[in-house]
Amino acid sequence: MSNFEKNDNAHLTTPTRLTGSEIIWATLVGEGVTTVFGYPGGAILPAYDALRKFPIRHVLVRHEQGASHMADGYARACGKVGVAIATSGPGATNLVTGIATAMLDSIPMVCITGQVSSKVLGTDAFQEVDITGITLPVTKHNVLVTRTEDIAPAIRYAFQIAQAGRPGPVLVDITKDAQQNAAVFDFDAAKPAPYKPHPMLSVVNTHLTDAAELIRNAKRPVILAGHGILQSHAGEQVRALAERMQIPVGMTLLGLGGFPASHPLNLGMMGMHGESWLNNAIQEADLLIACGMRFDDRVIGTPKTYSPNSKKIHIDIDPAEINKNIKADVALIGDLREVLEQLLPLLPGRDGSAWLNTIEASKGHAAVRDIRNLPDNGHLYAAHVMHDLWRITEGRAIIATDVGQHQMWEAQYYRHDHPNTLITSGGLGTMGFALPAGIGAKFGCPDKEVWVIAGDGGFQMTAAELATIVQENLNVNIAIINNGYLGMVRQWQEFFYERNYESTPLVSPDFVKLADAHGIPGLAVRDRGELEAAVQTARSHNGAFLLNFLVEKEDSVYPMIPAGAALHEMIRRPDSNPLVERPEDQ
Repeated sequence: MSNFEKNDNAHLTTPTRLTGSEIIWATLVGEGVTTVFGYPGGAILPAYDALRKFPIRHVLVRHEQGASHMADGYARACGKVGVAIATSGPGATNLVTGIATAMLDSIPMVCITGQVSSKVLGTDAFQEVDITGITLPVTKHNVLVTRTEDIAPAIRYAFQIAQAGRPGPVLVDITKDAQQNAAVFDFDAAKPAPYKPHPMLSVVNTHLTDAAELIRNAKRPVILAGHGILQSHAGEQVRALAERMQIPVGMTLLGLGGFPASHPLNLGMMGMHGESWLNNAIQEADLLIACGMRFDDRVIGTPKTYSPNSKKIHIDIDPAEINKNIKADVALIGDLREVLEQLLPLLPGRDGSAWLNTIEASKGHAAVRDIRNLPDNGHLYAAHVMHDLWRITEGRAIIATDVGQHQMWEAQYYRHDHPNTLITSGGLGTMGFALPAGIGAKFGCPDKEVWVIAGDGGFQMTAAELATIVQENLNVNIAIINNGYLGMVRQWQEFFYERNYESTPLVSPDFVKLADAHGIPGLAVRDRGELEAAVQTARSHNGAFLLNFLVEKEDSVYPMIPAGAALHEMIRRPDSNPLVERPEDQ
C-alpha cells in the first residue's frame, strides 16, 4: 500500500518529488476530486499508470464524448467540478461536443488530455492534434503544459477558472514527457493568485435605486428566472422578491427547479414551447426582471417584437450578456443572490392581485395542460409518460433528458419543485446527452433516484454507455420515448416543409433486447394502463432498468412559436387532435 493510500493528504502538507503523472492525481485529490470519467490511451497512459496510488474512482466510459457528458451531469447534479480524462488526438477531439455543451450552459468542468511528447509537437506525430486550438471557442480557458513543474499550477488554476464568476469548462493538455518527468510537488505553492472579478462586477447604488423604483411602480411585472438562480443558489432570494412584490415568475428551460413549480406564482416555462399564458403575459408586461438568464432566441422569439412596452431589469454575472440580445433599461451586474440581497431591502411590498387575476383569467381554455383528466382512448402519448413519472416519483427524481420533443414534454409535464433535478442540454441542444449525463448525475448524487429520459434517436448516439452502467453497477432507470422518428425534426417538417419526412423515419433495435444483451432487464410499454406497473417494476428493481415506451408516432409539442415569429404568435394544438388542451374538448 502506498503512502498516498495510507494518508490521503500526506502529499499535500510538505513538498514532495513526484512524477508529472503523480502530480496530476495529487492535485486532483487536493482539489477534492473523488471521481473522474475517462478513457485511456497512449499519450495519457503514464497518468493511468500512476492512478493506482491515489484514492480517486475512475469510471471507464465507452466513448470520450460520454466522459465529458458524465462530468457535465455530475457537476449539474451535485455542484462540484466534473472531471474528464482522455488521450491525445481522437480521444481529445471526442470530448469536444461535451465541452461545447458545458460551455453554452455554463457548467464547471475540467478536462485533462494527454498530448504527444514536447519533442515532436508540431510534426504531425501519431495522434497529435492541436486540441487547445480546436477548443479555444468552446472553453472558458485552456492551456498546453510541456513542463512537469507547471502541471499543478495549471490544474489548480483550471479549477479556479471553472468555478469563478460565470462557470464553464477548462481544458488542460499535458505532454507525455511532462507526465513522465519528475519535479517537486507543493500543493500550496501551486495555488493560483486570488481570483479578480471582472471590473464591472460591482452593483452601482443608483442602479439599485432605479431598479427598485421600476419594481415599485410596475403594474404588470414578470420575473424571468434562468439558470443563474441555480448556479448562484438564489432560489430563496428570488422567492422573497416574488412573494413580497406579488410578481409572477416565468422559467427558462435551464431554470426549472430554481423556483418551485407548485408555487402559485410560478407560471411555468416560457419561450418557443412555453405556456401560452406566460408568453402572453410577457408580451403584455410593463416590466421584466431577468434573473440570471441571457434572453436567448428560444426564449424571446424575435427581438424586435419581444415585450415591446416593458422596461427591462437585467441581473447577470456576465457583463457580455447585458444588451447582447435585449436592451436593458437597468443592468445589475453581479452574482444574482448578492444583487437581490442588496435590492430586497429597498422593496417594501405591493399588491399584485389585479395583474395576477388578469393572468389567471387569460389561461382560460389553454389551462388544461394537466392531462390527468383526459380520457384513456387506448393511445400512449409521451405527455402521459412524463406526467405519470412525475406523479409516481412525487417529483423528487433527478431527470436527465436528451434533446428533442421528449425534452419539451418533460419540461411541460414533470413539475420540478427541487433545484438541480433537471439535467438537460440547453444552449447546444446535444442529442446523446441523456444517458451519460444521467450516469454522471448518479455518481454526483448516489442516494437520489435517477431517471434517464431519451428519444429513440438520441439514445442510440450514446447507447454504448449501457455497458458503463453495468460495469459500475449503477441503479439508473432509463425511459425511451420511442415514436419511430427523429421527432422534433419531423415536427418541423410537418409544420414548415409540407410533411416531407425526409430522413426522419427511424429504424431502431429492440431496446429491451439491447438492454438484455448488456445484462439490464427491461419492458416495452404500449398502453397507458401498463405504465404505472412498469414504472414501479423499474423503481423496485435493484439495479438499472430500461422501459421502452412505444408512444404515438406523429404527436407534436404544443404550443410552438415558429422561427422569426413574435412570442405571442403560437401554433396551437388543433381541436381535432386527440390530446386536447381545452375542457370543452373532452
